[in-house]
Amino acid sequence: MKKRPMSKNSIKHLAIIMDGNGRWAKERGLNRTKGHEAGAEIIRDITTYCAAHKSIETTTFYAFSTENWKRPKLEIEFLMKLLDRYLQKELETYQSHNIRFQAIGDIEAFSRSLQDRIKKTEEMTKNNTSLTQILALNYGGRAEITSAVNTLISEGKTSVTEEDISVALQTPYSDIDLLIRTSGEERISNFLLWQISYSELYFTPTLWPDFSSRELKEIIENFEQRTRRFGGVK
Repeated sequence: MKKRPMSKNSIKHLAIIMDGNGRWAKERGLNRTKGHEAGAEIIRDITTYCAAHKSIETTTFYAFSTENWKRPKLEIEFLMKLLDRYLQKELETYQSHNIRFQAIGDIEAFSRSLQDRIKKTEEMTKNNTSLTQILALNYGGRAEITSAVNTLISEGKTSVTEEDISVALQTPYSDIDLLIRTSGEERISNFLLWQISYSELYFTPTLWPDFSSRELKEIIENFEQRTRRFGGVK
């Protein structure tokens, strides 16, 4: 059953750029991998909070971008193993909180075993309804739009509408109401470029491993007080 918005300016689709794991670890004299491990734990806290929220239906996390392949090989290998462990561990959370898991991005670049883990988790949670948690994996906004256009061309389209592109994207649920980026950086970094055309943006200096559902609650309350004009006048 879909949740019903409880206020005039309620949020249905939340997107988060999880930034700051490396800096969090460096400040503590730890290896960057410890920052990634700590960050994975925060995803659970935020996801379960969103699953219980009065209006949030979808939460999309930027987990691994197409540009992240530029990182050191050992760090990438660790991130792939961490993702596999995360999905294996979080299946119980998904089921107990009625959360559907989905991935967007080109997962064919991952190992066969990791692809299988992703697909298996999607299949096992597909009937859950309290929240859809999306992980953007090997994802880039430009690549998603390009892929959508090529799909439409392959279907014989010679002219496309905005609606055509929206439906052909990997995230055809809804536009993003609120985009949050942690760590103090104020960039979009090629994330959900089509879907954030009228999103409200919020940049917090908090590093991702220090982010909490309490801070998210405060950010959402700030969002609910904003005036969204969508190009019009109110």
